[in-house]
Amino acid sequence: MKTKIIETTQKKTEENFKITGDWAVQLKQLKEKYPQLTDDDLKFEPKKENDLISILQTLLVKNRQEVIDVIKHGQLEKV
Repeated sequence: MKTKIIETTQKKTEENFKITGDWAVQLKQLKEKYPQLTDDDLKFEPKKENDLISILQTLLVKNRQEVIDVIKHGQLEKV
């Protein structure tokens, strides 16, 4: 039963994650921290967060939660 709860919680997190704040500022921060990323890699369209996260997972060799944490860290710096 615990596995089902974890899977459900993870799915909600995946579906609910939204990028907030000024993406241009976050893009600049990500490119400074990860110089291998290009503007094309970081192209973001509203409601397509999952696509961007998938690309970053591959390029940064990080799991989904790690990528979300990196993005959230950039969002928090501007608050």
